[in-house]
Amino acid sequence: MMASVAVASRSFSKHPLLRAELTARYPDAAFNELGRALAGEDLIAFLRGHDRAIIALERIDARILDALPALRVISKYGVGLDMLDLVAMNARSVRLGWSGGVNKRSVAELTIAAAIQLLHRAAEASADVRAGQWRQWSGRQLTGKSFGIIGCGHVGKDVAVLARAFDCSVLACDLLDFPEFYSAHGVRPVDLDTLLRTADVVTLHVPLDASTHRLINRDRLNLMKRGSVVLNFARGGIIDEAALVEALRSGAIAGAAVDVLEHEPPIDRALIDLPNVLATPHIGGSTEEAVIAMGRAAIAGLEAARLPSELGLT
Repeated sequence: MMASVAVASRSFSKHPLLRAELTARYPDAAFNELGRALAGEDLIAFLRGHDRAIIALERIDARILDALPALRVISKYGVGLDMLDLVAMNARSVRLGWSGGVNKRSVAELTIAAAIQLLHRAAEASADVRAGQWRQWSGRQLTGKSFGIIGCGHVGKDVAVLARAFDCSVLACDLLDFPEFYSAHGVRPVDLDTLLRTADVVTLHVPLDASTHRLINRDRLNLMKRGSVVLNFARGGIIDEAALVEALRSGAIAGAAVDVLEHEPPIDRALIDLPNVLATPHIGGSTEEAVIAMGRAAIAGLEAARLPSELGLT
């Protein structure tokens, strides 16, 4: 019997190449043609009767799984897993298609670009020009700076390689140790407080879970060097946004770049309206190359899926 596939992701559903490649394998695949994100009862109604699904940022919890007894495989378009109840999937023998790092170069490039823009104060200067002002802004080079990476997984490692190309002194903080990578690329592993006190650029590349929620809080922001910048291209909620607003307004830190927010789209504009904030709408993995790589990984995951426990994720 042919598998019945439903694609909840809007991005995948509107991409002609990915649609063509999926329908070549699964001719009766259903796509989200509604032009909006699906959640709760709408998501259940869309997925009902299908045994395989491709999702992006849609939230799948125990209640939704219980409402979809036919669903046996969830394949992830993208790399973040914080929207999936992996324990509930294991308990119900629902398999997961997931490939870590498929969008790492896209996110890493944007991270480096944001660091350069913040240090050069390019966003502030551009806003001046658009407002009819023409004056010189004094910035700093990325070259030779201390670059701190919190989370040295797929993206963090790629960021480290790119930062070293700018002769940065790269620091890394991770729960795991990667001695061969650190040695090969001149990366110095340190604890979190040392990284925050030392780095000119602090960038976050950790998953969002109970241990990382508001990992960068008021106390940790106060540890950062005056004039340093912080970047979050991982998940909203890892930085305490209210505390970040305070640190930016007071001048305790010089700037921030956020591609992710605790609420997307934002409810409170206090952070994104600051002149020393570079805000983008969750585009880290949205280059054409990354979209195709993520889509093809999701298609492959429909057949290669395994229980989250078998993937070492629970």
